[in-house]
Amino acid sequence: MSKKPLWISFIAVALFTAYFWSNSLQPAYAMHIMEGFLPIGWAIFWWCLTIPFLVVGMRSLRRQIKENPELKPILGVAGAFTFVLSALKIPSVTGSTSHPTGTGLGTILFGPTAMTVLGTIVLLFQSLLLAHGGLTTLGANAFSMAVIGPLLAYLVYKSGRKMNLSFSICVFLAAMLGDLSTYMITSIQLALAFPSEVGGFITSFVKFSSVFSITQIPLAISEGLLTVIVMNLLRKYNIAEIKLLNLNMKELN
Repeated sequence: MSKKPLWISFIAVALFTAYFWSNSLQPAYAMHIMEGFLPIGWAIFWWCLTIPFLVVGMRSLRRQIKENPELKPILGVAGAFTFVLSALKIPSVTGSTSHPTGTGLGTILFGPTAMTVLGTIVLLFQSLLLAHGGLTTLGANAFSMAVIGPLLAYLVYKSGRKMNLSFSICVFLAAMLGDLSTYMITSIQLALAFPSEVGGFITSFVKFSSVFSITQIPLAISEGLLTVIVMNLLRKYNIAEIKLLNLNMKELN
């Protein structure tokens, strides 16, 4: 059984890390909420909502790895996939930046709460190494990208399978909608923290969400397609490990 796709992913994340490190002298104003931007009360609130998912996710990951240690390489690929995609800053026509999230792959393979742990670790390293996001806003960023995004992606994937949709379509829809939901939740977080003087929360939400919507929709579609490609590579070269993740051969066809 070839491990070539795994090594390619590890090499890719190392190269991308070196690139972003060399270009991260200025703060990155991406969709991650930057350090110190949220009022302290809201920062604590989002941490309180995220921590229970982290606890459940750590237990889930510990159980899966203890039962099947051979899953560690695929876990590394899922983390690398999320790190690389969510670190890509793509200029928006609205003057800001957008980025994919990359959480759909790990969600389908390991479950939504396990992806909460991976996503939070990715966001932590990005805040420390690339100036994406921040430590005080880590709870809010994790809630949108590593909690709600994976939960919706998992729900979409499971619902699609129950409707007898093809595996590739289910993966595509899960990754795409998980991406879009992250941006919707972030817009809600910002609107709650900074309601408009005229129109309140609704006006503020429309403003924040419209800033990213033009570029995020095609990005979400692209992320869905890329996730399908990577998933198909994994099931082609690592079918034994995929079967250990309870994705049996019937479901993968």
